[in-house]
Amino acid sequence: MADEAKAKGNAAFSSGDFNAAVTHFTEAINLAPTNHVLYSNRSAAYASLNKYSEALADAKKTVEVKPDWGKGYSRLGAAHVGLGQYSDAISAYKRGLEIDPNNEALKSGLADAQAGAARSRAGAPPMNPFGDAFSGPEMWAKLTADPSTRAFLQQPDFVKMMQEIQTNPSNLNLYLKDQRVMQALGVLLNVKLRGGPAGAEDEEIPDSPPVPKQPEPRKEEKKPEPEPEPEPMEVSEEESEAKKRKAEAIKEKEAGNAAYKKKDFDTAIQHYTKAMELDDEDISYIMNRAATYLEMGQLEDCIKDCDKAVERGRELRADYKMIAKALTRKGTALVKIAKGSKDFEPAIEMFQKALTEHRNPETLKKLNDAEKAKKELEQQEYFDPKLADEEREKGNEYFKQQKYPEAIRHYTESLRRNPKDPKAYSNRAACYTKLGAMPEGLKDAEKCIELDPTFTKGYTRKGAVQFFMKEYEKALETYQEGLKHDAGNQELLDGVRRCVQQINKASRGDLSPDELKERQAKGMQDPEIQNILQDPVMRQVLIDFQENPKAAQEHTKNPMVMNKIQKLVSAGIVQLR
Repeated sequence: MADEAKAKGNAAFSSGDFNAAVTHFTEAINLAPTNHVLYSNRSAAYASLNKYSEALADAKKTVEVKPDWGKGYSRLGAAHVGLGQYSDAISAYKRGLEIDPNNEALKSGLADAQAGAARSRAGAPPMNPFGDAFSGPEMWAKLTADPSTRAFLQQPDFVKMMQEIQTNPSNLNLYLKDQRVMQALGVLLNVKLRGGPAGAEDEEIPDSPPVPKQPEPRKEEKKPEPEPEPEPMEVSEEESEAKKRKAEAIKEKEAGNAAYKKKDFDTAIQHYTKAMELDDEDISYIMNRAATYLEMGQLEDCIKDCDKAVERGRELRADYKMIAKALTRKGTALVKIAKGSKDFEPAIEMFQKALTEHRNPETLKKLNDAEKAKKELEQQEYFDPKLADEEREKGNEYFKQQKYPEAIRHYTESLRRNPKDPKAYSNRAACYTKLGAMPEGLKDAEKCIELDPTFTKGYTRKGAVQFFMKEYEKALETYQEGLKHDAGNQELLDGVRRCVQQINKASRGDLSPDELKERQAKGMQDPEIQNILQDPVMRQVLIDFQENPKAAQEHTKNPMVMNKIQKLVSAGIVQLR
């Protein structure tokens, strides 16, 4: 029931009915008070209504219930921004980025909060009268919620324009002739702006929102004489009885809902059954009884009721959303019955049919979960370590014959039979290396090490791939890591020697012009090298090595600095003389 209320809240929010969204999310919270997503969604709805104090309270509850969820801090920051509490907003966004450093919403919110704080300190009004309309994370929510602008968000050029305007509201003047931007501005300002057909470039567009006309003095109107009330239409006894039965059915349904909330399922079943007997033209009564059977674990009864609801719903031409809900509920029951991978197939079919009736996020999630569960069960059912060993041995034979594609096929089958075998990953990595498929070989070698960090063959495979990719520093680190587990391993020691030779070759300046150029190009693509070159401290160190020998001497005493210098030398970026 909480999921249904949540789905209604999401639908109301998407349609821009934020008050209804708050009502539905509140109902869901009452049913599931520990669900952090519900507090987050209600916070967003409150913020869209400019009720930032309520939004703040819900945001705080979100991070209290789920402190490791980055989105909760995004809600907290947005509420603080709405209240003008920029310092608290900045702190909230930063805490969120500590948990989820790549979250774009948190990054954008932090930038907005910092900009707001800067404006607040300066005490200056925004340069553009429309600036506030584009600030904060609520801008995208409003554009998504409004049907007149929702489709624009699928157009990359429009999204880019809005991002530029949000970054600098003064850019609005560059796009005033674009009717989509004017439509969006009207939505954000809650006014209806005058717009013309696309291409009407000669029409003037106002630089500010239109000023509403002053209301004219209200003229006293004569009250019309009351018209005589019409006599009530005659209603047949049959129609009167049907109306009465419908009213009684609704009361039975309400009584069933009350019993359901109290988890008195037997009583709920009785009321829903009575409602069905009184009115067979409303499939919601069957649906509610099916939901009750589902909660009781009477799955076969639930499935029968769902089938009845779909059949009767099609006869009555019921709302397609109700048909989709019945199919989804049947799929949920089938998932609970499923024991093997094949048992998930009818459930997946039901969810797919439901999505053809109505594309609901909840149903889509259930479909994805069912497909994932089916795949996991298939893997478990396919698991056979003995057959896996046999396939790996077949792969070894083909490897000895230098038939690497055939060997890969058998190693892959071995891993399907036993996905936790590090030897199969190691052997397949060797095949990929022989075929020059370095990224695939590196991935398999890393998986081998992940499964068994003490298996030294994994380190020799990974180091070999990195060496062939001319990433000598990384290869050296891999070989040295492997030596921690087997200090006398000759393959690892040989790998270290080869890497040191290549690194020293760069340090001595023995690289040919072509080798130097290739190594520099590869080094500049390395994120670690890029970070070193962008570091202001390291830039100063490099200048000191060129211009200030005394300072350079001091830098050589710092192991961290010299480690970074060595990486630049190995990459051919700098040379020491």
